[in-house]
Amino acid sequence: MPRKITLEDIVKLDYEGVTRSLQDFIKNYVEDAKAKGAVVGVSGGVDSATVLNLLVRSLGKDRVLALVLPDSSVTPREDVEDAKALIEGLGVPYRIIDIKPIVDSFVAQLGEADKRTIGNLRARIRMSILYYYANNLGYLVAGTGDRSELLIGYFTKYGDGGVDFLPIGCLYKSQVRRLALHLGVPVKIAWKPSSPRLWPGHLAEEELGMKYDEIDIILYALFDEGMGVKEAAEATGLPASKVMRVLELYEASKHKRSMPPMPSPEEFVWRFKLQ
Repeated sequence: MPRKITLEDIVKLDYEGVTRSLQDFIKNYVEDAKAKGAVVGVSGGVDSATVLNLLVRSLGKDRVLALVLPDSSVTPREDVEDAKALIEGLGVPYRIIDIKPIVDSFVAQLGEADKRTIGNLRARIRMSILYYYANNLGYLVAGTGDRSELLIGYFTKYGDGGVDFLPIGCLYKSQVRRLALHLGVPVKIAWKPSSPRLWPGHLAEEELGMKYDEIDIILYALFDEGMGVKEAAEATGLPASKVMRVLELYEASKHKRSMPPMPSPEEFVWRFKLQ
């Protein structure tokens, strides 16, 4: 009988220690890349709020640029206001750019498409804008994806997944929320329902069909404790169907977490070398 796994096993951390180690990671990575600073997209949600705080602590507010990139036809005004208040509270330089005209221009040229295609287009437009500013300033693009999203593939390939480094990519969503509170992120942002806002009314947990707390416990059982499906179901007290669902999401999204495959030189090139 496997031991029981609860959310407490995941979130009980020394968050000051976590903060210091992540600050060192950010500072060292930016310095090693010989970059002048970092650009980050701030959505008004917990992940980007946490990354912004960590960047400011690591690099200083004058070496961080925050970009708020709403689509006014999709993004709730409250999210923009939350992002703006957070950024101004930290004294970080920022720009607010409505991407709706850019999205509309793409659609006008390419034709209408389903909501998921347009949603992924929004994410990729945001990525392009982040890199526009990063390249111009000599900065790196800081990603805001957390470990939960990365493992289940809940991000857009070459969209919000197109970044230079992922400061909170080692933390589950449930851990990020508690780190956010430790950093002084307002409670309303720390506990705001997660959403990529890729289409109207888009909420992550509704689309996934599970709460992140459940996903995190399952991921912890599978990847940190090395359990199989049956064992993880028994340990977490969650249905085996949910464990299988998380595992299927992981398997189906492997391509998002690796470089594009290519033929090996040894097999496809050098064996045809003429003598």
